[in-house]
Amino acid sequence: MKLSSRLILSAAALALLSGCATQNPYDQGAQTDSTGMSKTAKYGGLGALAGAAAGALISHDDRGKGALIGAAVGGASGAGYGYYADKQEAQLRQQMQGTGVEVQRQGDNIQLIMPGNITFATDSADISSGFYNPLNNLANSFKQYDQNSIEIVGHTDSTGGYQYNMGLSQRRAQSVANYLISQGVNPSRVTTRGAGPDQPVASNANESGRQQNRRVEVNLRPLPGAQGVQQ
Repeated sequence: MKLSSRLILSAAALALLSGCATQNPYDQGAQTDSTGMSKTAKYGGLGALAGAAAGALISHDDRGKGALIGAAVGGASGAGYGYYADKQEAQLRQQMQGTGVEVQRQGDNIQLIMPGNITFATDSADISSGFYNPLNNLANSFKQYDQNSIEIVGHTDSTGGYQYNMGLSQRRAQSVANYLISQGVNPSRVTTRGAGPDQPVASNANESGRQQNRRVEVNLRPLPGAQGVQQ
């Protein structure tokens, strides 16, 4: 086997080890995937593998050396954002516990699902008084963890006119955005969208399903260049 090939194999091994060796202080189930691997380890390993491949392609004179360098850089970058997102997710889960807000994680993205019955009165875009405290906690978290874009999406059930529901969902999303911005969240990170009844998560044929469909979702995604962040 040629030396460069051996080095590329070594880079692949480094890719996996760089993810597995990253220490994550959060060992809750929310921080691991279905295989039991921590998200930080997964992102570090995947980042290192991608870096190894890129390094091998870039370094034409010595592909093995390039792969090793790429693996080290890619692993550090992937694990960096994975660790950052792990910490933010853990904080959000703690803050939203008992509020009715659900925290979900998919790869680099974190989603907060706010049921309509705790955020707004029926047929209203005025935030319920009992929901200000959770929103204050969210604003503080968003200011501390400022490497995400914040997309706020309003949803309704299918009851009533379509255009009215589209407008109501947009107004509700904007109300949440306005409040977060008033608490110091950078407005350049925030976008809003009204989805109306177009993205149901349950059947609109019964009240239980309609209640699930009436919601506001907050989608957190890494800003460009944030993948290598450490905090």
